[in-house]
Amino acid sequence: MRNNTLRLVFPQWQGGNLHAYYFGSQMLAWLAPEAKGPVEEVEVTFSEDRVLENEDGIVGRSEIIQQAKSAKTLIEKHTPDSLVVLGGDCLVDLVPFAYLQEKYQDNLGILWVDAHPDIMTSKEYNHSHASVLRALMGEGDSDLTQFVTTPVKPNKIMYAGVNNENEYEANFLIERNIRICRPAEIKSEITSIQKWIEEENIKVLAIHLDLDVLSTTHFGSLYFNNPNVPKDAFDGIAQGQLSIEEVLKVIQVATTNTEVVGLGIAEHLPWDALALKNMLAELPLIGKM
Repeated sequence: MRNNTLRLVFPQWQGGNLHAYYFGSQMLAWLAPEAKGPVEEVEVTFSEDRVLENEDGIVGRSEIIQQAKSAKTLIEKHTPDSLVVLGGDCLVDLVPFAYLQEKYQDNLGILWVDAHPDIMTSKEYNHSHASVLRALMGEGDSDLTQFVTTPVKPNKIMYAGVNNENEYEANFLIERNIRICRPAEIKSEITSIQKWIEEENIKVLAIHLDLDVLSTTHFGSLYFNNPNVPKDAFDGIAQGQLSIEEVLKVIQVATTNTEVVGLGIAEHLPWDALALKNMLAELPLIGKM
């Protein structure tokens, strides 16, 4: 691990338009081992009653851009060699990974551990957490790509855990020839990640870990376990198929011959803890009663 590692707590919820991401980021920060370097928290506009508007194709655009600018300022304050990001929705990795791409250029590879490719633009989807990797490639809405000075090349991207993408996503990945390590390979013997690292001459890695790559049967604090929506609300949407042990296997394989300079963890949604928090607020002596 590099000596100059900045830990960025980034409880952004607007990119997925779900208040629970805010609390999920705070819990991640509390659960994480003690930081060995500086810690900063991005100031995020939050109110449980806050309703976001669609602003020219992106829900919550103005707040998202202001928060991205704040993250950029905090990173530039420290000019770290490496970054840990505790989110929040997936868009929290836009500015940190753009910084790492600018710093390490062609030596950097991005390992995207996720059930979804995150390559939409505001034309296809108005929740910007699904646009983050596309923006890192320098494409899509200019309010997002303004933070990307050196676009990521498709050959420097590797997916792990992506499955059952829609037609638009599947065509894009084929068109750009982006490599994918599917869940079936992860559950057997992984070889594609090592091949990617060797063939693309990758020296350092930025790892994006969207917790929804995990199976809902293995982990409860996920978007697809939301108890507040109908059971069929997520029919047809790709869901994670991995266990925690399999995710750790992916990362161990990927980091055997590389150095990690970025780690972003996103989409933590602790539904039970939130329900308990709300219950405590209604109890006598400690709550409203």
